[in-house]
Amino acid sequence: MDYALIVVLGLVIGSFLNVCIYRIPKEESIAFPPSHCANCNHKLMPIDLIPVFSYIFLRGKCRYCKEKISARYPLIETLNALLYLIIYFKFGLVLVTLKYCILASILIVIGMIDYDTQFVFTSTTIFGGIIAGIFIMIQAIVYKVGIIDLILGGAIGFGIIGAIVFLTKGMGEGDIEIAALCGLFLGVKGILLGLFLAIIIGGIIGIIILALKLKKAKEKIAFGPCIAIGSLISMLWGVEILNFYWNLLI
Repeated sequence: MDYALIVVLGLVIGSFLNVCIYRIPKEESIAFPPSHCANCNHKLMPIDLIPVFSYIFLRGKCRYCKEKISARYPLIETLNALLYLIIYFKFGLVLVTLKYCILASILIVIGMIDYDTQFVFTSTTIFGGIIAGIFIMIQAIVYKVGIIDLILGGAIGFGIIGAIVFLTKGMGEGDIEIAALCGLFLGVKGILLGLFLAIIIGGIIGIIILALKLKKAKEKIAFGPCIAIGSLISMLWGVEILNFYWNLLI
């Protein structure tokens, strides 16, 4: 029953993430107007808004104008629910589960918007920073340890990507915000591993894109999604990865 509730929560919030991904780049309100078809502007009824199932039931088309609906909508909903489930399975019913679920959702929004537009909206990173600050204050009150590690994590994320942006001009300034945000959630070890993985992932993606000639060498590739993926991997399996690496050394 617990897992079922987590999945439902993940799907529902995933549906809201789709709204954010669609509206934030257009600088539209994420609350008003209510959900509507992007093609015919018809207000969607509750039966049209059931995550994943409405898409399947409607066969991927708008009920009113029959315009095709992108398969990305149910995929985002499923991804968010899957991440919630993995996080809950790994950490259990504790405060860090809530913290990491929120981070996962924020990174989905930031990563997808950056992928679509190659732009990071400050409103998303500021919101994430506020949430990170709230959890840091909670940790200071409840646990009274680890606060410096989280603050340093944010500073290191900011510093590493900031230095790369300044020295190479190969990344956007928005990547600095994403790295700093992830550092505030993950701490020093978490952000160092996350950025290391992000660089590897970005390199692999870049090689594939160039090999398949999907883009020209001088064209920019969004690095925000790579930071998001690297940070999520570090969040979920960072301890295991670091222990594996340490065991290789000894």
